[in-house]
Amino acid sequence: MESIFKRTHMCGQLRAGDIGKDVVLNGWVAKRRDLGGLIFCDIRDKTGITQVVFDDKIPKELFEKADSLRSEYVVGVKGKVRERESANPDLPTGDVEIFANDLILYAKSETPPIYIKDDDKVDMNLRLKYRYLDLRKKKMQDNLAFRGKVCKIARDYFYENGFTEVETPDLQKPTPEGSRDYLVPSRVQKGCFYSLPQSPQLFKQLLMVGGTDRYIQIARCFRDEDLRADRQPEFTQIDMEMSFIDEDDIIAVNEGFLKMLFKETMNIDIQIPLPRMKWDEAMTRYGSDKPDTRFGFELHDLAQMDIIRNTEFKVFADALAGGGSVRGICITDGADKYSRKQIDKMTDHIKSFGAKGMVWIKKTADGITSSVNKFFDEEMLSQIAAEFEAGDNDLILIVADKPKVVFDSLGYLRRAIADEMGLLDPEVFNMLWVVDFPLFEYSEEEQRYVAEHHPFTHPNIEDIDKLEEHPELCHARAYDIVINGVEAGGGSIRIHDKDLQDKMFKVLGMDDRTIEEKFGFLVEAFKYGAPPHGGLAYGLDRLVMLMLGEETIRDVIAFPKNQAAQCMVSGAPGPAAEEDLDELGIELEKQE
Repeated sequence: MESIFKRTHMCGQLRAGDIGKDVVLNGWVAKRRDLGGLIFCDIRDKTGITQVVFDDKIPKELFEKADSLRSEYVVGVKGKVRERESANPDLPTGDVEIFANDLILYAKSETPPIYIKDDDKVDMNLRLKYRYLDLRKKKMQDNLAFRGKVCKIARDYFYENGFTEVETPDLQKPTPEGSRDYLVPSRVQKGCFYSLPQSPQLFKQLLMVGGTDRYIQIARCFRDEDLRADRQPEFTQIDMEMSFIDEDDIIAVNEGFLKMLFKETMNIDIQIPLPRMKWDEAMTRYGSDKPDTRFGFELHDLAQMDIIRNTEFKVFADALAGGGSVRGICITDGADKYSRKQIDKMTDHIKSFGAKGMVWIKKTADGITSSVNKFFDEEMLSQIAAEFEAGDNDLILIVADKPKVVFDSLGYLRRAIADEMGLLDPEVFNMLWVVDFPLFEYSEEEQRYVAEHHPFTHPNIEDIDKLEEHPELCHARAYDIVINGVEAGGGSIRIHDKDLQDKMFKVLGMDDRTIEEKFGFLVEAFKYGAPPHGGLAYGLDRLVMLMLGEETIRDVIAFPKNQAAQCMVSGAPGPAAEEDLDELGIELEKQE
């Protein structure tokens, strides 16, 4: 007997046109049914399923071997394709079956701890622990194949547009800003550490200094940060950088990529150029710098209304007196959808953003009711409703607090409510560029300015003179591509002038020694002539997740980590052997 059957087809390939052919399939037993003198087995591989039939007219030894098959046994089958007596319209191969004349058993399987089917509803941790079984599901194989196709299209597109693929180091020098680094101890240089790259940022800028002109890399990145559905400690970027360009050039190249990507993967025609929205407008209209424009519920600023400015209602008055904001959203047909109990639950949710409470107003055909009837009479409430152009059966939600708290709270609410109301159609892709970001953000915790993007982002030309005296007024030559309310990628024009870069470092509170220790090699390179340059990076995992309509990037990564940054398959991270630590010059503190 052969050690392996050389397959002629994959399990999802056979169609009516193959009837009469002698074929060989290899795969896993997805299902087995015994009808006495007939045994039916569904054989599965990454492409799909084909039904195989064994009857008792074949040699007894072969029939007994077929009778011994169970779920997830690994087999090879030889046979002839014939028309299926009872066609299965739900399967691409449902018009045919294989009448088997030979069978090889490659491996037996114990009863799997999870079902191998797409709608198994298994707990995520169990899926991750037995990921090698989870990956046998058609959905997971389709997702991985789709991800691979995205990578291929990216390479094809950027190669055709003059980009060179270059790998940058994974063992880098620890640098400040951003998230925590993953540190790697050096055995040769005891007491010294490499860091795994949070992004290829510095080295891709050096590639521009080195004359590479257009760089592309599908790059692995690492960040030691708290996790959520769209974050992982290790992730992948489609990373690029270009020389002698401005924002319009980078945006144009990437709009071409997105148009090609969506057409070739999903047959969707993206209309370019995409709209652009300034950061200030995104925040004031949507409460988010990654606005979801598939639905309305836009924010309204109530501070200009006399009844709000002159109110004795302490929540509004205190917010405005302290330089805060009073804003709200109007939920169409929300009055009868949300009870007082549900609104109280929403209020509890936004407390995580710092909000102390929320005012609600319901406008119905019977009149207006609200949570602030004590402070606003019906005429005043009608004026507020008119400001929102509220109709009968609409619900108004208002938050008063510091601007960031108000924006974060209402930005969350508008999208969460839209999701509950079924307004987030995953098959509709609304894309736009958000531009003109603030250059800095003031950190109350650190009592200093920190870079909104990173320290190498170029300020708007007209803001350079304000850099040292009024950094809070400076905007960045930065741009994010937003798809359905999610930042799919972002980038900026970089600083290429040494003196301007020094000013930027100083505003960020770095002294000469810190600059030299952390970025000396980049500053040194700039002495020898750096071209104007800029770039952009997509979160590949997030982009694929969005395109497939998945809720978590774990469903588009082969072996993701759990919420505690653990690999459930291998058990990583784990303790190191004492002799390995000794070699590295590391001594662990004893845990009491």
